[in-house]
Amino acid sequence: MTMPIRFKVIFYSFLAVFICYIDRVNISVAIIPMQNQFGWSESQVGLILGSFYAGYMVSMTLGGYLADKYGGKKVLGYGLLLWSFFTVITPAFAYSGLWLLILIRVLMGLGEGITFPSWHAIYARWIPFNERTRSIAITNSGISVGTVFGYVVAAIIISRYSWEWVFYSFGILGIFWYFFWQRNVTSYPEDHVSISSEELDYIIKEAPSKETPPKIPLSKLIKNQPFLAIAIATFCNNWALYTFLSYLPRYVNDPLSTGGLGIELDSSLFIYLILIPSVVSVFALLFGGILADSLIKRGFKVITVRKTVNTIGFFGSSIFLILIPFQDSLVNILVLLCLVNTCSGICQGGFGVNHADLGPKYTGSLVGMAGSIGMIAAIFSPIVAGYVLEFSNSWNLIFYVCSGILVIGGLYYLIFASAEKQFD
Repeated sequence: MTMPIRFKVIFYSFLAVFICYIDRVNISVAIIPMQNQFGWSESQVGLILGSFYAGYMVSMTLGGYLADKYGGKKVLGYGLLLWSFFTVITPAFAYSGLWLLILIRVLMGLGEGITFPSWHAIYARWIPFNERTRSIAITNSGISVGTVFGYVVAAIIISRYSWEWVFYSFGILGIFWYFFWQRNVTSYPEDHVSISSEELDYIIKEAPSKETPPKIPLSKLIKNQPFLAIAIATFCNNWALYTFLSYLPRYVNDPLSTGGLGIELDSSLFIYLILIPSVVSVFALLFGGILADSLIKRGFKVITVRKTVNTIGFFGSSIFLILIPFQDSLVNILVLLCLVNTCSGICQGGFGVNHADLGPKYTGSLVGMAGSIGMIAAIFSPIVAGYVLEFSNSWNLIFYVCSGILVIGGLYYLIFASAEKQFD
């Protein structure tokens, strides 16, 4: 039996997210020897890590619009080639000075920002409604798989070769992906030469969107509370997510006197402390998607499912984060980090898939707009963390801030979220 074409679309989209994240997080490990070599302060490190998301925020909105209008295949394909090239040339810019490195990080962000709105726009045309949450969960698991791979392989490459080879080796993977993406994926199912008539009929009947939107309803968007609930939840989730995407290797490596774990970069324990929570996150994302779809199939209201899993995710993560600074045992800290990632994965069945409920044919644009608002947190959270470390020399405040922001996001979504169509 041949594999349905839509499953292949999901697979290649998963790989795109995987490559997106290995190219995004590699600097979180490489920054440790880079900081030692170039003598950057903690605040300068924060600027380097945060600058990526300035470009990312800009292109998320543009990427969503272009994907809805011209098709996600072209937008995602060209964007991935672009950021892969910028990844390869990152070492040359680092040796040329701090501000040129910041420039290339901004340009990388511009390339990567189109990723999520592009494949969401493709899924709105390709994926039947009752498969949507789990399909998105599978694709989003590329975040965790890419993070695991990026952290672990970057640490191995640095210990055996040098930090420069992290960027060279990771960047070239995108070129191989692009070749297969061009051959096997189309923006719309009716354009695929190999799709069966049965699968095409099923998709056309069940997919959330079958048309290209005439315009983005921007004036309605900024006044719409259910959309703002998604956007604010995205912002608050991103604050915690990107703080730890940027700084988890530093937290594991930093000395015990600062609240870090004091584990050396070339230690196998360093690998395990990075690897295990990230692997848990992969399974949590998959479980969260399956759980949400299963509850909806059993007759629970869509909005009840969205709010329930979102509340578990946000408040659970907040509680476990605030407990971490009180632990003396590495085992306890590891368990808490795994629980944080479990909750974070579960909540993706809430705000993370709510966009298509509000406006199926605007899915790419809604993901792009909400993601752009969320990227404000991604820009400032590493910068704030850098300044906190520079002036307080302590990790505890970082955990407390992330915990509090998650509570705010969880409450706002619980009060204002909706699964009713808002944009037609």
